[in-house]
Amino acid sequence: MLVKNNARAVALATLMQVFGASAYSNLRLNQELAAAPLSPADDKLATRLVYGTIQYKLFLSYQLRGLVRTKLTESYLEPLLLMSLYQLIFLDKVPAHAVLNEANNLAKQAGKHHSSGYRIVNGILRSFKRRGVILPAEQDLEAYLSIKESMPRWLVGYFKAHWGMARTEKLLASLNQPAKNSIRVSRQADRGQVFAKLTALGYAPQASALATDGVILAHGGIVNTALFKAGQVTVQDEAASLVVDAFDFDGTETVLDACSAHGGKTVQIAERLTTDGHVLALDLHPKKLRLVQANAKRLGVAAKVKTQACDARQADEFFSDQLFAKILVDAPCSGLGLLRRKPEIRYHTNPQDLTNLAAIQLDILNQVSQLLAVGGELVYSTCSISVEENEQVLDQFLQTHPQFELKPFQAGHLTSADGKLKILPDTNQCDGFFISKMTLRG
Repeated sequence: MLVKNNARAVALATLMQVFGASAYSNLRLNQELAAAPLSPADDKLATRLVYGTIQYKLFLSYQLRGLVRTKLTESYLEPLLLMSLYQLIFLDKVPAHAVLNEANNLAKQAGKHHSSGYRIVNGILRSFKRRGVILPAEQDLEAYLSIKESMPRWLVGYFKAHWGMARTEKLLASLNQPAKNSIRVSRQADRGQVFAKLTALGYAPQASALATDGVILAHGGIVNTALFKAGQVTVQDEAASLVVDAFDFDGTETVLDACSAHGGKTVQIAERLTTDGHVLALDLHPKKLRLVQANAKRLGVAAKVKTQACDARQADEFFSDQLFAKILVDAPCSGLGLLRRKPEIRYHTNPQDLTNLAAIQLDILNQVSQLLAVGGELVYSTCSISVEENEQVLDQFLQTHPQFELKPFQAGHLTSADGKLKILPDTNQCDGFFISKMTLRG
């Protein structure tokens, strides 16, 4: 029985669910941390162990070559070995003997056959210590980078095909760096006062180089502060916050957020509206719409936010044509721009997914575009960097909808002269994003 009273036990429990049951790492880790009596330092260690092990899973699994001489039948063995290897290789401040001792203790707790699991874990880790790290030969650079940077080979080849090998190496290295602690200051808060409070709390805030409302913090934990609970700040990546900036609001519009998810951009839109405007958030899942409402209440914009459980591909059945002055389609996507923040995406995505998602995205655009008023603005965005989900979807839509045209826009500190903006994750160490803006001619 695994007693989850320390960072490594919590991390192991999380990894077992992520690897064995395809659980989302962020959701599962949050659940485990909420249930465990850990110190802030142990919270931080558990988080690093989980994300680091997932991020480097291919690399770590490669290190087991030649060391595993029996089938790893029990569900805890592989995650425990990978997590222990991550510590031995990447956490210089943790002594090797401490890693081995903790791994042995966890094996004794978690295993059905305590002695056999302990012997397997102990033997493999000691053998690795004697042998050290191994990598494929560099002659096959794609295979080498796939293991070194722990990225599926098809993705290495995809990046190379679209951005060249030199940029691919930079992208891969960037995607294995820790994600920034990014927040957005509410437009209804006093930015100067917020900075002063963040400084006093030890967050060492720095203004974002991309987003005018964005702030980079020295560490996490902002959701536990009075600033967050009072709606003065919210967690949002720099690149994600640029999407809403692409609109030109006068404040009185009726706005549709066609794929709202938890509502990060919905509330951002609401902050730009006066009491004469409102935003309608759609999502297929009522649970997500409850999160939209909770976010809107926390940020003080609930009166300007409405929700409707609806598949965006059927939105034309619920609403009248040309009802909305602005429409945001932040489409469901592969999330390839979030590989730094959600490392398991790299293992769960394949090339066919890009094609399948592109068909869904185009279908959403085709349907919700009917609801835009003449002269209105339609922003299409994804948190993916794939060509299939972005440029190709946009090109197909414009070919069949000649009444729409791309329009230049300003988003934060960035400008798009042609109505399209792609942010790669290595540009500013933020999430990867695609943003485009169209208008409907009369």
